[in-house]
Amino acid sequence: MSQTAYPTTEQIAASAFKLLVENPLFKVGEATIRGNVYRVFDNAPPSLAGAFLHGASYGDKEFLYYEGEVWTHQKLWSEACRLANALSAGLGVKKGDKVAIAMRNYPEWCAAYMAIISLGAIAVPLNAWWKGEELRYALKDCGARVVFVDDKRLEYIGPLKDDLGLTLISVRHDAGGGAHLYSDLLSRSHSDAPPAIEIGPEDDFAIYYTSGSTGNPKGVILTHRSVLSALFSWMFIAMALKDARGGVSIFGDDPGILLGIPLFHVTGSHAIFLLSWIAGRRMAVMYRWDAKRAVELINEHRLTNFVGVPSQSFELIDAAGPTPMPTLVDIGSGGAKRPAEQVKKLKQKFAKANPSSGYGLTETNAAGCVISLADYQKRPDSTGRALPPVTDIKIVGDDGDCAAGEVGEVWIRSAANFRGYLNLPDDTARAITPDGWFRTGDVGRLDEEGFLYIVDRIKDLIIRGGENISCLEVEARAYQHPAVAQALAFSVPDETLGERVGLVFYPKEGARLDPKELRDFMSSELAGFKVPERIWLSPGPLPKLGTEKFDKQTIRRIALQNTPSWSA
Repeated sequence: MSQTAYPTTEQIAASAFKLLVENPLFKVGEATIRGNVYRVFDNAPPSLAGAFLHGASYGDKEFLYYEGEVWTHQKLWSEACRLANALSAGLGVKKGDKVAIAMRNYPEWCAAYMAIISLGAIAVPLNAWWKGEELRYALKDCGARVVFVDDKRLEYIGPLKDDLGLTLISVRHDAGGGAHLYSDLLSRSHSDAPPAIEIGPEDDFAIYYTSGSTGNPKGVILTHRSVLSALFSWMFIAMALKDARGGVSIFGDDPGILLGIPLFHVTGSHAIFLLSWIAGRRMAVMYRWDAKRAVELINEHRLTNFVGVPSQSFELIDAAGPTPMPTLVDIGSGGAKRPAEQVKKLKQKFAKANPSSGYGLTETNAAGCVISLADYQKRPDSTGRALPPVTDIKIVGDDGDCAAGEVGEVWIRSAANFRGYLNLPDDTARAITPDGWFRTGDVGRLDEEGFLYIVDRIKDLIIRGGENISCLEVEARAYQHPAVAQALAFSVPDETLGERVGLVFYPKEGARLDPKELRDFMSSELAGFKVPERIWLSPGPLPKLGTEKFDKQTIRRIALQNTPSWSA
């Protein structure tokens, strides 16, 4: 591999310092945020509205492809502005209002997101795999009164309309249940001029829901400065790599990326959509993931970049078969740890493409670490070093900061971090230290060169194909079955998805319960990705520790050594 393709760590560092000194776009200063001083990008716009205007300057350049449709930057921005003005004039949406988006990946998702944010309102992307009660919880928690819905989400949310006082906007389908039609709302708009709203760096721009260890999902409050800090950091490292590679961009000569993950996750909305909008990178949108279709889209639109959860890049290898994808130059991963062996397989399969990976959380606007090129080939089990130039990472143990090689909790400090959890002050206080560090709940170590290795989790979570699943939420649904006396959910290792959902249960005395019957009962209320795929029927009561808590480690170890009573 040539030096141009694989610059040394020292060359990349030199290019980064050069950027900091010579490019005013990345001038770093300091700002006091919620009582603590952070490094910030001095010349970033005060809000995403400025970033939207920058992307609009690409004009008639093709931006978005969706099932035969082509949306230019101008078309999407014009629609977003018309929609913003319609929301304001027609539905009374104003700065600070919460507006939810409950739909799968459509171009209108992007337009609605931009429209809401341009008004100074707060976008609330909802998980499109949720069902009725999950959607009810989030809508009630955030207080959104206006909701964009597609046909399937309209089925779930329509019955909640009167109870929660909702105004529904139906996208791409005939309205039902008293919903407004998106197209009608747009046609009544008086202008496609950007809203003249003053938005500050510390104003909230979005609330994303992430599953926590406490059962119900938590609303993560993100500010304009926090998301811009993440976006500028990614642009900074991309430009540093380009300089270190002698002008060869990691985005390729004619940048294009596949959006094969949901927009309601920060990887989809931030690292793919928003970064593409700012950088002028084309984006092919998939309604749902299909590996064979992904190969076709990459070749059809000459895409250069792919970002997905590890299971998707694994499936891409199989789906491609003998089919070459000559334009692909980068295969990125996020949302879960990619198996080290997969890094080698990707490089073997796609010789011209470089595997890369990132580590971040909803609470950090997806920013945290990044690793690519020679560093990733050398350390395939690492998730990279802290994303320069405004993010710090350290490892903390029971006795304080850990030395290199020692294992502890991963803490992140950055202007990209979230403001707090919605309506959960105690959780916020536990997650954010008084001096501004975010306690991730992940267990890891840093080596002598600052590369991070994630080794475990403190939080009681399952990460299935990038989706966070609360064990408590799964268990709570199992306990709703009248025949269940005890239930314990845990992760089952899986080569494709990373982890699957496992469940051990013990029935009430005298009750008989078939595992498949329990699974069907749970699926009627839980999103599909949360439903157990491996179920064990325990022959006796589940063992407990001295604290009266279930001995989860022992239960999980014994279960995994035995064949499940039922398997999907």
